[in-house]
Amino acid sequence: MALEETKAAKDLIRAAHRRRRAAMTSLEREDAGTALAKHGAAWAASVIPGGDATVCVYLGVGAEPPTLPLIAALRDDGHRVLLPVCEPGRELKWVVWAPGIELARSRFAPILEPVGTRHGIDAAGEAAALFIPATAVDLAGSRIGQGGGYYDKFLGHLASAGKHIPLAAVLYDGELLPAGAIPVEEFDRPVPGVVLPSGFRDLANAA
Repeated sequence: MALEETKAAKDLIRAAHRRRRAAMTSLEREDAGTALAKHGAAWAASVIPGGDATVCVYLGVGAEPPTLPLIAALRDDGHRVLLPVCEPGRELKWVVWAPGIELARSRFAPILEPVGTRHGIDAAGEAAALFIPATAVDLAGSRIGQGGGYYDKFLGHLASAGKHIPLAAVLYDGELLPAGAIPVEEFDRPVPGVVLPSGFRDLANAA
């Protein structure tokens, strides 16, 4: 598939899932957030080798899967939670989250970001688990994000540094697609697992 065709196909999938998300009720989102917190915290506990750890998450906004309950659950479990901040050049930096932290609209992306000391890739590279956004993932691990390319670049940095951190994308039920449903571009980074309101799915070891 040509590059322009691949991008167009991704845009169609992204738009369809955004419409579906926008049609959800506030109660459906709230219930999803509660379930994502339960399953996400359980997955983090399963991959973190005991004790407190650093975990990178993101703050879901608008119609995205609500991640604030997950963020709070991870902190309640004793973990240091880092949230992303978008920088020029599609780079991410990270701020430690705490209840009541000030949030501001990003200058570079349609997200809310924590206000505080910004840490670089070294801090994120010490994380014991990563939760990343997606609008859809297929069973082969191909992911469609928001289109900004921040996380593909971030994951590329980690790979170049030899960091192999347990990773899961966060989705609503119905957004995990059949293998091959999502076209792949050269810079795309596959995800080995997803957290859904219905539970965690291991894609790396799927039958």
